[in-house]
Amino acid sequence: MASASTMTVNPDLQKERDRGTFDVEKLTHFIDGGPKATARRRYLQNMAIKDLKSMNLKPWAFRTREEQYDTTIRKQVHVVKRSQELGLTTQEINIYEDTFQPHENNRIGPRNGMFPPTIEKQATQEQKEKFLPLIKNMTVIGCYAQTEMGHGTFIRGLESTATYDPKTKEFILNTPTITSMKFWPGDLGKTVNFCVFLAQLYTKGKCHGIHAFLLPLRDIDTHKSLPGIEVGDIGPKFGFGENDNGYLRVDNVRIPRDYMLMRYAKVLEDGTYIEPKNSKITYGTLVLSRTALINWSGTYLAQACTIAIRYSSVRRQTEVSPGGPEAQVIDYQTQQNKLFPLLAKAYAFTFAARAVLETFNRINAQIEAGNLDHMTELHALCAGLKGMLTDEAATGIEVCRLACGGHGYSHASGIPKMYTSVTVFCTVEGENTVMMLQMARFLIKSYKQMRSGKQLQGFVAYLGNRQPARSSMTTDVTLQCLQEAYEHRAARLIKETAGILEMHQKSGISPEEAWNRTATQLTWAASAHSHAYVVKTFVSKVTKDNLDTGVRAVMTSLCLLYCLHGIRENLGEFIQDGFFNSKQVTTLTTKMMSVLADIRPNAVSLVDAFEFSDSQLDSCLGRYDGNVYQALYEYAKASPFNQKDVTDSFHKYIKPMRDSKSGVSSSKL
Repeated sequence: MASASTMTVNPDLQKERDRGTFDVEKLTHFIDGGPKATARRRYLQNMAIKDLKSMNLKPWAFRTREEQYDTTIRKQVHVVKRSQELGLTTQEINIYEDTFQPHENNRIGPRNGMFPPTIEKQATQEQKEKFLPLIKNMTVIGCYAQTEMGHGTFIRGLESTATYDPKTKEFILNTPTITSMKFWPGDLGKTVNFCVFLAQLYTKGKCHGIHAFLLPLRDIDTHKSLPGIEVGDIGPKFGFGENDNGYLRVDNVRIPRDYMLMRYAKVLEDGTYIEPKNSKITYGTLVLSRTALINWSGTYLAQACTIAIRYSSVRRQTEVSPGGPEAQVIDYQTQQNKLFPLLAKAYAFTFAARAVLETFNRINAQIEAGNLDHMTELHALCAGLKGMLTDEAATGIEVCRLACGGHGYSHASGIPKMYTSVTVFCTVEGENTVMMLQMARFLIKSYKQMRSGKQLQGFVAYLGNRQPARSSMTTDVTLQCLQEAYEHRAARLIKETAGILEMHQKSGISPEEAWNRTATQLTWAASAHSHAYVVKTFVSKVTKDNLDTGVRAVMTSLCLLYCLHGIRENLGEFIQDGFFNSKQVTTLTTKMMSVLADIRPNAVSLVDAFEFSDSQLDSCLGRYDGNVYQALYEYAKASPFNQKDVTDSFHKYIKPMRDSKSGVSSSKL
């Protein structure tokens, strides 16, 4: 965060801050939700920064994997202690934690991961009273064991079994095949002593589908794995070296009947099965997890933009005129075209994530009260936006890395670690293509309801509106015209895809085959709808009546850029039916270039407004003071590889080979 009074700021970076046209503090309040929220966030982040410095840790990239794991566990225990000392809320813990251990996907303790929320949402009152206190004091440390070696997103295909034995009133848990072993759950390998175990429920000879069970894995006191349990770490991955993603094999392990989470579905003592009102009610934890991934997508993309834009302001490369000074890289329009649309996207994703969380809290409150009417809508919204935002965030962070040139390749830039953190979001908690198809299923259903005369509500209401065949846009490019274009595009693709699906079904093939033959177009429709949703939330956010004039102006430019760039990137879908003509496309392109120029003086101020601390960014290139080259030098010197001036390998291999060939010493050269 800003602390210019205690540091010497690079002159180029200070010049960028001085030329901004709006009050950065007011934009920060707008992002946070008001001055009080900003003050609280700063308090928690400053505390986290102070605590982190007191640990005196060596840079992340210089730690062995075991050191990465050890450091993260140490940090997590500290987070739990801090949160209990201060009585922090879940949101406040997240603020502290994201500063204290950025880009580290190891979340243990009473308020983190999917284990505690699953108990809270799916356990009976008696089960909550028994387990939640044990989770709070970390006697029970758990994870969510769903994914198997052979199945992930397709939950119905899981092979793990839980067979009820009425004689002993126990469930017998098994992973009967190599593909049924649990594989990938975070913290499973070495950290947890319990898990929520997802398995096919069998009772009275009948399978009742996937249900959740509490499975002890390790002895509470010794932490040794229990009989019938084989559990371990799966090994190094593309990223997240600090997390012990694990495997689990279960061989005829018996658990008490009340270790099945029975808030909704139940198995009576005699084995009688009582089904829940809605079979998808148990997927609520996944939906909650997806809201977190949606939020992190905007946050991590904003952090990558902060690094790339600050570095582009400091880095000078190539003289514009022969004999003249080297230009700041950010002055090149091509660099602006790489980074400014991503900055606009980071803001758009941040606001969309807030809207999704508000929707989740509202509908989840209804679900808790027994009203399941909007559960499918919530599931579809989170699935589609999880698919879109995580994919685009991962792609955007890679563009930021490339925009930093050669130094972006180094871990010193902070971006490679960030990229590995985000790219896993594309497959975890539901593979993105499947997520888009889940959204598409809801859209097709909604479209059919609209055709049958039902008035649609919520985020699909626009499907019932009369869509203009042509854009009314003139030389005046407004946010309203652009939002109309996105809704037209989405509505057209949904309508056309529904027609293609219906055509396949009428040809005599099965509904499943018809769906498969239309699947690619269904993902296009879902993507267009998700895009329209983000545009709508962004437009709504920047047109608020109480927005500061200067902030409104710069945010309007960002919103325009987000919309314009999205049209350019998907131009075919906007002109396919003639909605935009060639003259209008030229107008849009011209406007986009002018908006890039409008944003240029405010680029650094716009990333400063997010107030990411140097600890969060963990980047030599994205430092608030802009002293990039000194930081890179110090980072290089800190490499453990430099502890010896001459490596052992020289004496073991190079020198013997050279001496045996030539016999020439350096004194003769």
